[in-house]
Amino acid sequence: MAKKKIQSAFFCQSCGTQSPKWLGKCPQCNEWNTFVEEVLSKESDSKGGFKSKKATKPTLVSEIDYANERRIVTNDKELNRVLGGGIVPGSLILLGGDPGIGKSTLLLQFALSSKSKKILYVSGEESEKQIKMRAERINKNSEYCYILTETSTQNIFQQIEQLQPDILVVDSIQTLHTAHIESSPGSVSQIRECTAELIKYAKETGTAVFLIGHINKDGAIAGPKILEHMVDTVLQFEGDRNHVYRILRTIKNRFGSASELGVYEMNQEGLREVSNPSEILISERDEATSGVGIAATIEGARPLLVEIQSLVSSAVYGNPQRSATGFDTKRMNMLLAVLEKRCGFRLGAKDVFLNITGGIKIDDTAIDLAVVCSILSSDQDVALDTLTCFAGEIGLSGEIRAVNRIENRIAEAEKLGYKQIIISKYNKFNAKGFNIEIVQYGKIEEVFRLLF
Repeated sequence: MAKKKIQSAFFCQSCGTQSPKWLGKCPQCNEWNTFVEEVLSKESDSKGGFKSKKATKPTLVSEIDYANERRIVTNDKELNRVLGGGIVPGSLILLGGDPGIGKSTLLLQFALSSKSKKILYVSGEESEKQIKMRAERINKNSEYCYILTETSTQNIFQQIEQLQPDILVVDSIQTLHTAHIESSPGSVSQIRECTAELIKYAKETGTAVFLIGHINKDGAIAGPKILEHMVDTVLQFEGDRNHVYRILRTIKNRFGSASELGVYEMNQEGLREVSNPSEILISERDEATSGVGIAATIEGARPLLVEIQSLVSSAVYGNPQRSATGFDTKRMNMLLAVLEKRCGFRLGAKDVFLNITGGIKIDDTAIDLAVVCSILSSDQDVALDTLTCFAGEIGLSGEIRAVNRIENRIAEAEKLGYKQIIISKYNKFNAKGFNIEIVQYGKIEEVFRLLF
């Protein structure tokens, strides 16, 4: 009997590039020593995973009907917001995050909250009893949530064919393995093949699929980079495990905005939705404190008010320190240079520390005005009015530039009880209907004369 020839190839563990021989440097992502040999012994389709039941043929765009494809609106309002209004049937959603951040809790809580849709929760990391313990801890029970502890895609698709679920949750994609590939679970070829089978299943049956993905030491989702290209939506679940608040952020979304934000609070009973994150991002103080400014920002479609804290002190170790948490340090250095050059403040020999409270990271340039005001408040040791907030971008010449969607920012500040908001005079909007005092300036020197 002839000996079966074992086929193998080398895969880059960073980007998934395939090569017939070992290479020291990947030609695609330029990473070194990332190629690993994996067995590629393809087996017969009798052991295959999802089997297609229809042959595809070309169709005119005008003949395609999607009237019945309604988004699945879940009981989790934050998840609906991040996904763009609900789950699109037939979509593949990848959820990544740090270990222990709450990915499994979030999706189990979502599965148990279903009141009409049949959900199959497939776990390759926990036993049925462990999942039941977690379900009892979050005080939820459902007649529509089914649990399956399995890692073989062939067995999973056999159970799917019998159950016919509306939504499939897989925890996690790194634990699955298919008989088509002989390499170990979690390898590049296994992750790619298992994801391809799930995509084929999702698109042909119209079933939405959630995948939980581990991340590597660099913070990126483990496995080949092609995994993020294959799926329809990529969500990032982030936050500090020492804090109770978690942020669900959209990295990619084919069916909605890619800049949405969902906020949760972790407690003993699972994750609680935070409908008004501005209240948790602004600390309550008994008296005014220097170095604190309130900025009106927007994440996706949601306006937020965030608290910016600054500390300016004399540099005692020679070289001044510049440190920012939740804000771009390079942009902070640029704003300090504008204050030095255009306004005459001597900050070059002082340490500057900046922090955005709540563990949130802001990329919106509209918080520039609040940043410089909080820095000067700490430098002059003069407290800003606790009922004043800011919304403006700072240019290199010291001008206050207009920001987008200013009406939403003003409305959010008014809703939270602020009496005054300082914005750019170049913003064009209808001021009627607002009870908050709107102050408009074109140069940051004018703002400093008002505040200090």
